[in-house]
Amino acid sequence: SISETGLLHPLLVTFREGKPVLISGERRLRAAKIAGLREIPCLEREADSQEAALLALIENLQREDMNCFEEAEGYRRLIAVYGLTQEEAATRLGLAQPTIANKLRLLRLPEGMRRRILDGGLTERHARALLRLEEDGLRELALSRILEGRLTCAQTDRLVDELLAGKIRRRRALPLVRDVRLFFNTVTHAVDTMRRSGIKACAEKSETDEYIEYVVRIPKTEAVAPVKG
Repeated sequence: SISETGLLHPLLVTFREGKPVLISGERRLRAAKIAGLREIPCLEREADSQEAALLALIENLQREDMNCFEEAEGYRRLIAVYGLTQEEAATRLGLAQPTIANKLRLLRLPEGMRRRILDGGLTERHARALLRLEEDGLRELALSRILEGRLTCAQTDRLVDELLAGKIRRRRALPLVRDVRLFFNTVTHAVDTMRRSGIKACAEKSETDEYIEYVVRIPKTEAVAPVKG
């Protein structure tokens, strides 16, 4: 469209040592170059390096193709790096302060959960519903059910309500044993028990760069007890 209608929104530049320095509009500049334009409209603004960086960040936050978590992270960076309050950030961005606050709340979700939400095609409203659950275990349970059942936002809200009311019971988690030596000891004990019972069982353990292999051999003639008539 730039090649046909030109650049509708001018770039923002400042001058340093007599040369123009781009403040905002990098994506539009690249698109104009691809379209083959030789000249594009610009607005001049006096700004030091810090203010120029701030303006560039603000413009980046106003893109339409950012997901909700990218927006939230951008708001957090804007506030932290430039020492702004939520009210000041909202004024700079032309937003209401509660909008900034609600976006920042999304960052309470762990990074892994955010990725699953995006990969699963869920919306910001799904994420907000999960925030109502304070326990990580309940959040994980809810997210798994949302993804498996492809729940709508309304269905997700009802699921969260039921979890908060205790109407849905969580399955008791089995303890996870990290040390595989416990399993090896169990297998060794089982083989010893078979040997003491007269079964000629044997076990061999070998290791490679990728695996630990444990093979137990039991003679078929001794594996099945004879059926007595």
